[in-house]
Amino acid sequence: MGSLETKPGAALGLYVHWPYCARICPYCDFNVRRDRGQDTGFLVEAMIAEIKQWAARIDTNQPLASISFGGGTPSRMEPTQLQKILQAAEHSFGFTSDIEISLEANPTDQDAARYEAFAQMGVNRLSLGVQSFDDAQLAFLGRDHTAASATRALALAQTHFDLVSADFIYGLPDQTGQQWQSALGDILTLELSHLSFYCLSIEPGTAFSKWQQRGKLQPMPDDQTADLYDLTQTALGAAGMPAYEISNHCAGQANRSRHNLLYWQGDDWIGIGPGAHGRVKVNGRRHAVANLRRPQDYANHVQQDGLGALELESLSADDDLAERLMLGLRLPDGIGLDIMQSRAGAKLDANRLARSLQAGTVRLEKGQLIASSPLLVDRIALDLLV
Repeated sequence: MGSLETKPGAALGLYVHWPYCARICPYCDFNVRRDRGQDTGFLVEAMIAEIKQWAARIDTNQPLASISFGGGTPSRMEPTQLQKILQAAEHSFGFTSDIEISLEANPTDQDAARYEAFAQMGVNRLSLGVQSFDDAQLAFLGRDHTAASATRALALAQTHFDLVSADFIYGLPDQTGQQWQSALGDILTLELSHLSFYCLSIEPGTAFSKWQQRGKLQPMPDDQTADLYDLTQTALGAAGMPAYEISNHCAGQANRSRHNLLYWQGDDWIGIGPGAHGRVKVNGRRHAVANLRRPQDYANHVQQDGLGALELESLSADDDLAERLMLGLRLPDGIGLDIMQSRAGAKLDANRLARSLQAGTVRLEKGQLIASSPLLVDRIALDLLV
């Protein structure tokens, strides 16, 4: 594994949450707001102020190795707004020479018109929320693009960005294995170097959740979604794009999402923007940070306190260890046991670890703790912790 995996404290990332979307998808439980053309200048100024404040508060003086613009739909930002945020980040922290700057985007013609400008600002990785190439499925998912516009957006993106990734959703009601197998074949003809596949989940508070309560939507049973997951692993593996995390596939290590690896490997990241989360070390302790969710509340708090969170939650060593374990076991390569324990300042119970090793739910290979089944990671981690 590369340097990010083997050096404690080797990477620092920045996550920027842009909460506005053209429409709210019925499955989405993220912190999003409808984009009605409202003024967003106040939000950008708050983000810049928060970046500067974090630079003064955190323990590390490391440069940023990755920046991820998520949401929401950050491709609805004006390119000049993104440029201001990047300039503030570089001035406050500095960038590594090979920094990854990623942006999530919807594959609409309107958003695609900004791709060239975003690339000129320094974005080198674009993640497109395609979700499906079936117009009926896109309508069901509440998306505001078509298969045709997604195809155009992908072609245009590949002319402007070093790396283009696409997200897809499977496990839709009544979707068959044959249908998904055919869809995977179409997806692989794109010859993208990175793909993400997410099983449709019905989250509380979403429109789909209300449909389910009214009997208008019946989720796919778990055993059938597991079958579609297995189909995905087989098809992508045969195409030379094995999973490097439960939902993410790529062709070669160079195409892995460094920002997402930062989460899974237990490095620190700063979260700015409404509802953004972060993990940072302040005064020698790792803290969990969750910003206020409403844009105006967030901006007001930044103006008053410098940060967008009401408080910083100091993580106990045991809680830190549990979180690192849960995330690290999502990786087929596993997580370095000694590094994980050293960073958390706590150790797994030796008896529980021995039982899990004997039961075969985990294994140790060259110091890496690896889960036996990606779909059982949560259960496997709990057995090690409780």
